[in-house]
Amino acid sequence: MPAGSLLTLFDDIASILDDVAAMTKVATKKTAGILGDDLALNAEQVVGVSADRELPVVWAVALGSLKNKAILIPAAVALSQFAPWAVTPLLMAGGFFLCFEGVEKLLHKFMPHDDGGEAEPVDEKTKISGAIRTDFILSAEIMAITLGTVVEKPFATQLLTLCAIGLLMTVGVYGLVAGIVKLDDAGVKMTRKPATAGLGRFVLKAAPILMKTLSIAGMVAIFLVGGGIVAHGTPFIHHFAEDKPTLLKMAIDGSTGIVAGTLVVGAVTLIKRIRRKLN
Repeated sequence: MPAGSLLTLFDDIASILDDVAAMTKVATKKTAGILGDDLALNAEQVVGVSADRELPVVWAVALGSLKNKAILIPAAVALSQFAPWAVTPLLMAGGFFLCFEGVEKLLHKFMPHDDGGEAEPVDEKTKISGAIRTDFILSAEIMAITLGTVVEKPFATQLLTLCAIGLLMTVGVYGLVAGIVKLDDAGVKMTRKPATAGLGRFVLKAAPILMKTLSIAGMVAIFLVGGGIVAHGTPFIHHFAEDKPTLLKMAIDGSTGIVAGTLVVGAVTLIKRIRRKLN
């Protein structure tokens, strides 16, 4: 009997793991676009950081991302069990916050502002905390999408699939970010060897262009992801966009993100002015 029970247990575990592998594959396909946005956003966060601090910043954000998953995975499972109605409002709040941050960055970049006559040095802690906040929102959306693929599965399958996606996302995204930010160092090493000197020079020329491109892509991703969340949670926008071609849908999401972010920035600015007058 004990041997039979043990074999049955192993068979049950194998079945669960097969189910988890299948669900992880499905969830990875559904979240691939968001993972691309996550990569662009996080690569953009190290722009302006000194070369010797790039990897420590990436490592710090990666650790913060793992902490985010440690909060989000139990929360996602709990919400699916006890308060499924709360998922959409929470995602909407995160979407509005992303749009708000995007508009603030645009205003800081293109609008005149008082910086004391010279550019302020990059605040590493601010960059890290900002990247972790952004990761939290993107991770929440990925967890929500993943949960949607396993909502009818047993509790163990739900939990293990969420854990698998969370780990794959963190290792994959931040591993790639670490590789991207050290491309220039790799290029320098290649130029020192005759056999790879030409490739090294190409990498050195391409690395700044890639980082600039990722910086722009990160800004665009803020509005596409944030606007997409807001659009999906706003019935008339969602119904208007659902059958549109991909490029038009992206334009709707991006426009929604810019409008939503502008409204939030306006509201925050108004509240600050009222507080100043009251004080």
